[in-house]
Amino acid sequence: QVQLVESGGGLVQPGGSLRLSCAASGFTFRSYGMNWYRQAPGKERELVAVITSAGGRTNYADSVKGRFTISRDNAKNTEYLQMISLKPEDTAVYYCNARLWGVDYWGQGTQVTVSS
Repeated sequence: QVQLVESGGGLVQPGGSLRLSCAASGFTFRSYGMNWYRQAPGKERELVAVITSAGGRTNYADSVKGRFTISRDNAKNTEYLQMISLKPEDTAVYYCNARLWGVDYWGQGTQVTVSS
């Protein structure tokens, strides 16, 4: 079955950096685009970044452009989200997402807290 497992979240000070990882299994990872979403307390889940199957194209929410970088390693069935210059408003649970055959699959999420 499809499994997405995020890791790498934690507590970081404003201006700090984190790298999230998402290990995928149960499908042909290299054939599908992948996404990162986040959900802050009391807010709707929002799309943060997307990457095409081969990694050649990426897109970002305006709020993270220039600070976040999505990437993938198809040999390792893993996608990443490098986050720099983190702000308190980046605090959220971050989710890995794959849309396969019209169905959304989600990981369990990893908490990112930006606070001094």
